[in-house]
Amino acid sequence: MLSMVIITFLFGLIIGSFLNVCIHRIPRGESIIFPASHCPHCGYFLKPWDLIPVFSFLILRGRCSSCGEKILRRYPFVELLTGILFSLLVFKYGFTVKTFYYCFFAALLIVIAFVDLENFLIPNKVNLVLLVSGIIFHFLFSPLGLVNPILTFLGTGFLFLFLQILFRGGLGGGDVKFAALLGLWLGWPKTVFAIFLGSFLGSIIGISLIILKKRKRKDPVPYGPFLVTGTFIVLLLGDFIWCYLTEMFL
Repeated sequence: MLSMVIITFLFGLIIGSFLNVCIHRIPRGESIIFPASHCPHCGYFLKPWDLIPVFSFLILRGRCSSCGEKILRRYPFVELLTGILFSLLVFKYGFTVKTFYYCFFAALLIVIAFVDLENFLIPNKVNLVLLVSGIIFHFLFSPLGLVNPILTFLGTGFLFLFLQILFRGGLGGGDVKFAALLGLWLGWPKTVFAIFLGSFLGSIIGISLIILKKRKRKDPVPYGPFLVTGTFIVLLLGDFIWCYLTEMFL
């Protein structure tokens, strides 16, 4: 099992490198395949030794080998985050096809979190992939249990649409779609846990930033990263949370 976790971690580093490409290019409407990876400052096409996850960043001391411009620290962070999440999912769910889908889901969530963090945008293209893959996921692994995820998808979508109208744009259209798609993937009651945890974390961090005078009250705060964080907590600890609450209140 340990060897599978280590292999998955290394595989996650490689996938994380590709996710960085997606995070950079998708908001700009660029292809995630062509052209090959290059420095966004000078256009230098990266060589294989420039593309080793994490290690290339360390060897190059965080700078482009051609022009010397700084490389965003987000690149090694996303690579490490993807590797860690993939290995944790394999550790929890085992080395199965279902776990592969969870890793795919996690990869999409990472893209959404960082695109929203940097651009205040949740791309429709990524939401569409979430929709299609979520339907395929439930068709493969719970064909007789589609009622729960579909109803949760509709209920969450209408709730967030109502909140968007109520708060007059406090939530973006991408947030509404993304929340509904979390309902499709997680179903009831895990979606409630994810949204509650995400909202709680968002409130704590938002208030802290205002107190520290890092942000003003009217400054926009991306909601996607907090929903993603809540979802990861639920994916990894959701069963434990549910058992604890059941024993506590029932």
